[in-house]
Amino acid sequence: MATVAIPTNISVLILDIEGTTTPITFVKDILFPYIKDHLEDYLSAHWEEDECKQDVYLLKKQAEEDTRQHRAGPVHVLDQTVHTDEEKAIREVVDNVLWQMASDRKTTALKQLQGHMWRAAYASGKIKGEVYQDVVPAIRRWRRLGLKVYIYSSGSVEAQKLLFGYSVEGDLLDLFDGHFDTNMGLKVESKSYQRIADRLGCPPEDIMFLTDITREARAAEEAGVNVTVVVRPGNMELTEEEKSHYSIITSFSQLEVPGSG
Repeated sequence: MATVAIPTNISVLILDIEGTTTPITFVKDILFPYIKDHLEDYLSAHWEEDECKQDVYLLKKQAEEDTRQHRAGPVHVLDQTVHTDEEKAIREVVDNVLWQMASDRKTTALKQLQGHMWRAAYASGKIKGEVYQDVVPAIRRWRRLGLKVYIYSSGSVEAQKLLFGYSVEGDLLDLFDGHFDTNMGLKVESKSYQRIADRLGCPPEDIMFLTDITREARAAEEAGVNVTVVVRPGNMELTEEEKSHYSIITSFSQLEVPGSG
């Protein structure tokens, strides 16, 4: 596949993680199963700690919102008072979290709890973040050429920093100028990309977003952001219309900065 030239006005690259910098299998086969396997034990061990209480509080507020929106699922009235049946309360949180994960939801409450659980796993060496081999050399090249590089992922900023801070290639956090998560909005909503542009203080047309998900690509385009779609092994196949519409790369090495030759 041919190289894709970055437009000369671009000053910022924003990267998705899953399927873009990192194999989908790492998320599906390692990160998510870790949560499912350790969730109940984690809650039992940390139930009385302030951080866990805050996580449960956010999940409770999300459950209340789901009830108002008539969303299907185990949206129990999550409670965590000193008078509650702790075992029952933990089970309700577990049911809610597993339902959200099964529904592939991207709520901030869910992502915050997951990030806190992964933190201990990364720090202990039980998990190491995976990145494609072309990612690190490409980002270093882009930065040498004056581009700023950010991450925008549905995973919390903390989870992002853990993945890159405890990666198979060591601490990679110096590769990035910053991180964005669902606090900026959902990745399939165009206003999220406008918020990011506002936060960065640059017009959307000076930004290029790299993602493997065309719904995200469309949302970014609607905000005026340039888009390149990344096709990696295991990613969702593109339609013929999508192939003709988007700039496509299969490796970061194919993204060229004009005049860098």
